Amino acid sequence: MAEKIIIFDTTLRDGEQCPGASMNLREKMEVARQLQRLNVDVIEAGFPVISDGDFEAVERIAKEIRGPIIAGLARCVPQDIDAAGAAIKAADNRGRIHVFLATSKIHREFKLKKAHDEIVRLATEAVRRAKSYVTDVEFSPEDGSRTEPEFLAKVVEAAISAGATTVNIPDTVGYAVPEQYGALIKYLKDNVHGIDDAIISAHCHNDLGLAVANSIAAIRNGARQIEGTINGIGERAGNVALEEVVMALKTRPDYYGSFYTEVHTQEIVKTSRLVSRMSGLMVARSKAIVGENAFAHSAGIHQDGILKHRETYEIMNPHDVGWGETELPLTKHSGRHALVSRLEHLGYNLNDEEIGQVFARFKEIGDKKKFVYDDDLNALVDDSMGMTKDTWNLDYINVTTGTSTVPTATVRLRRGDVVLQDSAPGNGAVDAAMKTIDRILHQKAELVEYHVIATTGGKDAVGEVTIKCDFGGGQLVTGKGASTDVIEASARAYLNAVNRVAGVSQVYNSAPQLIDTVP
Repeated sequence: MAEKIIIFDTTLRDGEQCPGASMNLREKMEVARQLQRLNVDVIEAGFPVISDGDFEAVERIAKEIRGPIIAGLARCVPQDIDAAGAAIKAADNRGRIHVFLATSKIHREFKLKKAHDEIVRLATEAVRRAKSYVTDVEFSPEDGSRTEPEFLAKVVEAAISAGATTVNIPDTVGYAVPEQYGALIKYLKDNVHGIDDAIISAHCHNDLGLAVANSIAAIRNGARQIEGTINGIGERAGNVALEEVVMALKTRPDYYGSFYTEVHTQEIVKTSRLVSRMSGLMVARSKAIVGENAFAHSAGIHQDGILKHRETYEIMNPHDVGWGETELPLTKHSGRHALVSRLEHLGYNLNDEEIGQVFARFKEIGDKKKFVYDDDLNALVDDSMGMTKDTWNLDYINVTTGTSTVPTATVRLRRGDVVLQDSAPGNGAVDAAMKTIDRILHQKAELVEYHVIATTGGKDAVGEVTIKCDFGGGQLVTGKGASTDVIEASARAYLNAVNRVAGVSQVYNSAPQLIDTVP
């Protein structure tokens, strides 16, 4: 009989560790709700002890998301485990504590400076402490793929004996190759007493571009849980892209027919786009499954073959992963109810204040273009999310520029009843707008990355700007903005980053403090 592969999504934890990808609470909740619709089995919601923001996110997700298991990460130290236990308490019997401890020789000698027996003791005590909070405990020997197999087996056996229900074998630095990683999983299956009492999990990184191949090799050798992220985001080269593993199993039943997942694959593209927008990390056009070119055919021979019989050049039906869904564009005459219905179709769960903000921006955009498409609405939600009477909002912008004049911007900002206005020159229209905002708010930031894309085709397309800024300390903060005017979109994106950094209660008379991020 076919065996289920458990899909463990760590987009909100490991994925968010990618520089510049930090999401606020509102964005994390939107991603969590979409992961629920995608029907993943486990959502690793964060690392509760690392910051108040992470604790709150895990706690909110545990309270509001129904269906998936909600996991909190913890090191093998009491305060971490206690924080995770408190954060996931609201999930009741769907809560999981995921504890980890480095086991490889290089980590033991240079990071932990601990002997074999001490590692085993710490792992055992951590699992037992976690069991006092939940019945579902996962243990990960960090850098497991570079740990001596005999010692790895000893640690895993001790963790299972202490009560671990899942043992994860991380390829933490993406060092493994499929044959070796698969053999390591098989070694554990053959040599660990009690291994059948726990699920073996694979957590692969993509430093050598082998994360999917390693994950599949793990499945074929006994792993029944795969850990990864949407779009493969994560530290360095990223984690395994879950959508690629899921579709590999689904597309090749001739080879992987004895395995299946319960992922709702029609939600994959929608989930990919949401994660991209919320994290500020663009998806490469050539990315498998979810890239814009994944089902595009430009060569004449390919186009001819597709027209005659789709399967000649397409191994998957694009509709199976959510491409080509019919959308009904809105116009400036569309009312609030039509907008709300479309937003619900797109998966957004907005409160009345947020709907009001999006509706106001929708009307602005509707006056400037004939149709407002789904991608335009997605951009407007990003642009409006987090806007309140306590944040700085763009009230007015005017820019003069040209080949024979110094680019100068005039910007008016509003926060509640407070209105501030100033002007400043810059090295181009976008730079002038940003420098004016800096001048108004008495701050300075370095623009590290700048991306602009047209959300739809046509001369009246909405331009969506994503920026990454360094406000000091080297940590990147992402900002997003949208408008049919790219200069306005850029100013909105920069102001979005400013609001993220400063927080709603700070008086802007000094350099803002950095937001909390997962290390």
